[in-house]
Formats: sequence, C-alpha cells, structure tokens
Amino acid sequence: MTEQVRDALHDDRPASLGKLVEHLTEQTSRLVRAEVALAKAELAEKAARSGMGAGLLAGALVFLTYALGVLILAAVLGLGVVWPLWLSALTIGLFLVLLAVVLVLVGVRQLKRAGRPPETVQRVKDDITTIKEGMRR
Repeated sequence: MTEQVRDALHDDRPASLGKLVEHLTEQTSRLVRAEVALAKAELAEKAARSGMGAGLLAGALVFLTYALGVLILAAVLGLGVVWPLWLSALTIGLFLVLLAVVLVLVGVRQLKRAGRPPETVQRVKDDITTIKEGMRR
C-alpha cells in the first residue's frame, strides 16, 4: 500500500472520488507492469530450458545415427557368417530401402492429411458468411 492510500485510510475525511480513481489507476498500472515483467522472466527461463533440451536431443540424435550404422554393420557381418558377405550386405541394404519407401509413403499420406484446413476454420468462415448475410437483410 502506498503512503497516500494509507494516509487516506487513516484520515477521518473521506477521500475524494478523483483521488480514489487516481490511486486505483496508479496501482493498476503498477500491477500490470509487474505482471508483464514476471511473464518476461518466465518466458526467458522456459526459452533457456527449451534451448538446452533441444541441444541435448540433437546430441542424442548424432549418437543414435552412429549407433544405427554400427548395428547395420553388425547385421551385415552376422549374415556374412551364413551367406557370402556381398549377399548379406545386399540383403540388409534392400531391407533398408524397403523400410525407407514404406516410411516415405506413410509420411506423404500424413502430410496430405495435415495440409487440409481444419474443420473449425471452415465453420468460422461459414459463420462469418452467415452473419454478413444476416446484416444485409
């Protein structure tokens, strides 16, 4: 509480409406500034955490890529015990190409579904058209 408000409360005379509105405006302004400062601080903290998380995920992706290469080599060498090495490498390579084709097809289908505008957008457009037509009448 500010000194002016405290003085007004302890004063036997009732504060004028103008003074009360002035104090209310001042306090509201302070509250809004404090809330904005708090929101900025929270967003900065979240951004720092998000950046750290994204960096750690990128590092994990690099190691996962190397691990996948080692596992593919292990599969080729494992099949190379039973088959000639060239045939095992060809088999694993063709399997990976087939897997990639399936993933591409599924991904393209998902992108086509996502490319359509949401039903909500169409309903809002219909509502706007209906309101405009209603105002013309």
